Amino acid sequence: MVDKSLSRTGASLLIDALQKNGINNLYGVVGIPITDLARLAELRGMKYYGFRREDSAVNAAAAAGFLTKKPGVAMTVSAPGFLNGLTALAQATKNCFPLIMISGSSERHIIDLSQGDYEGLDQYNVAKPFCKKAYRVDRAQDVGLAVARAIRTAVSGRPGGVYLDLPADTIAQLNEDLGEKNMGVYKLVDPAPLQEPSDAAIARAVDIIKQAKKPLIILGKGAAYDRTEKQIQELIDKTNIPFLPMSMAKGLVPDDSKHSAAAARSLSLKNADVVILVGARLNWMLSYGSAPQFNPNAKFIQLDIEPTQFDSAQKISAPLQGDLTSILNKLVPALTATGYKVPSDWTEAIAQDTAKNDAKFAKRIQAGETNPKFGYYGAIEPINEYFQDHPDTYLVSEGANTLDIGRDMIGMKLPRHRLDTGTWGVMGVGMGYAIATAVETGKHVVVLAGDSAFGFDGMDVETICRYKLPITVVVINNGGIYNGIDNVVPDQLGPTTLDPTGRYDLIAKAFGGDNYYVTNYQEMKDTFAKAVGSGRPSLINVQIDPSMGKESGHIGNLNPTLNLKPLEEAEQEKLDKE
Repeated sequence: MVDKSLSRTGASLLIDALQKNGINNLYGVVGIPITDLARLAELRGMKYYGFRREDSAVNAAAAAGFLTKKPGVAMTVSAPGFLNGLTALAQATKNCFPLIMISGSSERHIIDLSQGDYEGLDQYNVAKPFCKKAYRVDRAQDVGLAVARAIRTAVSGRPGGVYLDLPADTIAQLNEDLGEKNMGVYKLVDPAPLQEPSDAAIARAVDIIKQAKKPLIILGKGAAYDRTEKQIQELIDKTNIPFLPMSMAKGLVPDDSKHSAAAARSLSLKNADVVILVGARLNWMLSYGSAPQFNPNAKFIQLDIEPTQFDSAQKISAPLQGDLTSILNKLVPALTATGYKVPSDWTEAIAQDTAKNDAKFAKRIQAGETNPKFGYYGAIEPINEYFQDHPDTYLVSEGANTLDIGRDMIGMKLPRHRLDTGTWGVMGVGMGYAIATAVETGKHVVVLAGDSAFGFDGMDVETICRYKLPITVVVINNGGIYNGIDNVVPDQLGPTTLDPTGRYDLIAKAFGGDNYYVTNYQEMKDTFAKAVGSGRPSLINVQIDPSMGKESGHIGNLNPTLNLKPLEEAEQEKLDKE
């Protein structure tokens, strides 16, 4: 006979509150004090996905939030497990992905007196700077309210991460408030209310756009998250305004659209006189909107739900505050009613620059197919070909050169089908993002990772195999961080050197997945479609030449350089004398 008191425990109330609000998947790593909580979740009909490290589990929950617009939920153990998950919690907040990270924690009276509890840490206060909000639940009767607050905080306004601290005592504690029939558990009413901009703000933006000779739309991942593709496509089709998608906004408008300025990025940014930011921020990825990358006389129109984002780096001439869907639902008809069309000389200039750059790029790709030194272009082109024929496949990418070149090469036709390292450029997201994407969408997922990036979370290939998920992991192995030929001191391995002969594919074999090893374009072309088409967990080790790859990929300017040449020459002279 089932003990009825179990339904009054903090653990049971937590599960009831999540399910009541449509959250049925949990990602985590179990141990003291949450093991039975995870078991109970499964017994109550939830799906639990167990990972090998907490950061991967929290990354998975973050990706689930981005894909579903409901907060993904991750669970970790106390102290070290909590700290492992903290980086992913912070990143989710920076990326504006709705997430709830729940960690078991030590008893308050022991922590507050610093008495030295097992894995003792004041997790609640540690988490505060790294998320939108942190909550601690000291009474079982408050669990339902805490979940409600966490969900609303995660999804309302600018989405982000929330930390929920669950002391061990609260997990097993009984709700003694017998006067409440639902024991404090309820479904939220309108957790993320729509926010419309004022008519005056819309009119101001329309007036600026109407005067634009060289307008440009920049699409950020916020536009993808808010499912604005219909409005964006209507706006572009009716006005001919060219667009530039940030990496996770690719596919909002198909990359092969004639209005895309992606291949003419430098020209479009330097010359645009009006820049319309839709769910994009003027941070380091957009050079803060500054010259010489941007026209110093450009006027900025920004669509964002967070008012403090306006004027963060440049003067915003027309701030439009609200959720992006509501803004576009007013802005698009207001602008198209004026009959505004982009001057043809601007679209022709972008088209000419695009054609010129596409031709150069095509030569690189063609050369990559036959280059004796097998490299990135030959390795990635078969992936692009597959995606053009199978657009409803999801892509997760991380690395330096692998990420940068793959972003340029792989065209996306559907929104929210590309996830990558995001605002912070953090590595180690690949397995977590891919696992959640496969779970939440039921579609096949391709992970494209450099060998260095794969090392951060590669053990979760076992998780992929354990749950038999349709994920193909492609590791581009050049034997190093950036490349594998760094050897500044003859008798030492260079700081960026990894193992160029490593057989990463055998990790999949060890756990029952399919493994492939390729060393040239034709092998990759033959292998990739086969691996993805199988629907099985698989890993392809793509062995490229160790000399392939440049320092920091496309952002080498962010990596300070020192004049090491005199020291290197001295080392070589020393070697020559020996």
